[in-house]
Amino acid sequence: MNLIQWLLTLSGLALVLLVLFSIAALMVYGERRIIALLQDRLGPNRAGPFGILQPAADFLKLVTKEHFVPPFADRKIYIIASIIVPFTALLSFVVVPVSYNWWLADINIALLFVMALSSLRVYGIMLGGWASNSKYPLFGGLRSAAQMISYELPMGLALMGVVILSGSFSLVDIVSAQEIPFIILQPIGFIIFLICGIAETNRLPFDLPEAENELASGYNTEYGDIKFAFFFLGEYIGVLLIAALATVLFLGGWHGPWFPGVVWFTIKTLALIFLFFWLRTSLPRLRYDQLMHIGWKFLLPAALVNLMVTAVLGLFWMEG
Repeated sequence: MNLIQWLLTLSGLALVLLVLFSIAALMVYGERRIIALLQDRLGPNRAGPFGILQPAADFLKLVTKEHFVPPFADRKIYIIASIIVPFTALLSFVVVPVSYNWWLADINIALLFVMALSSLRVYGIMLGGWASNSKYPLFGGLRSAAQMISYELPMGLALMGVVILSGSFSLVDIVSAQEIPFIILQPIGFIIFLICGIAETNRLPFDLPEAENELASGYNTEYGDIKFAFFFLGEYIGVLLIAALATVLFLGGWHGPWFPGVVWFTIKTLALIFLFFWLRTSLPRLRYDQLMHIGWKFLLPAALVNLMVTAVLGLFWMEG
């Protein structure tokens, strides 16, 4: 019986990984098509009908490239760093509920588990920049470390309002508690979480660690072949994770009329992913001092005020 359970668990994990990799490939294609549409360009249109096979062509190109490690790099850390970034994002999906009975694990500290893994992501980027033994990747890694520390604090504080309202760190319990979507009760918390999520995934206008006009390509400058693909995969899986978490924490998760829960979860998540793509084509990159100013002088105080107000109102609501 135990062997059968292990096989079922491994099969479930393999299926989840396959689905996530497929979604990441579709996100790459979708972003390029959407940005092309918004910028009045064609976008990918050669590989397959409407360019649908372009992600597969890019993947094959990276896989078949020569496996190369720069002679001046720290070889072991250089390779391990590229694996940490996608691994932490993929592992977070273990506790993300897609529907009322669709999840791999429901643990009572699921939200803390996700936040811990998101903190580990910075190690991959930082070590990748340091192990490359090159000044531009090192600058990109340092920028990323400072950026993630600055924006993880307000993100965590914004999520505490959700925990107070739901009374649980379990993502399943948080969704179940949303008779009214928490975005209505926590609009400031949602905005802070979304801004911090964009910064955490190094997306425009917060892509300072990858600023090509300043840092060549940032922390991944010295990476090629499949190792670069890992960093690339980690970024898109991170975008998917932030969109899924925003759906679970603020938009009611699988709740919705008429359609099955998984359909509502998919619609809400895709809408947020589209917002990520839209912002990339619409906003310029911030200066580094502006990035720090927004995180420490605006988002952190706003998150603290939101938490205190939520705690006071929640206390009176519980007593009443």
